[in-house]
Amino acid sequence: MEVTRITVDEVKERMDRGEQFAFVDTRNPKAWGEADTKLPGAIRVPADEAEQHLAEIPRDRAVITYCT
Repeated sequence: MEVTRITVDEVKERMDRGEQFAFVDTRNPKAWGEADTKLPGAIRVPADEAEQHLAEIPRDRAVITYCT
């Protein structure tokens, strides 16, 4: 599996072309709880619990993780 960085603009361009993504919100519980914005449909997985949630992350599309 290749890991690369991607900008918001690149994600938008790819989405505009019809590409599907799985978004994984890896913010810590405090940051997530205080956030004004949460991406609808994102899978909530704290970074330190990623291994316990691998089965929840789709394998049929690119996965984009994000945090603060």
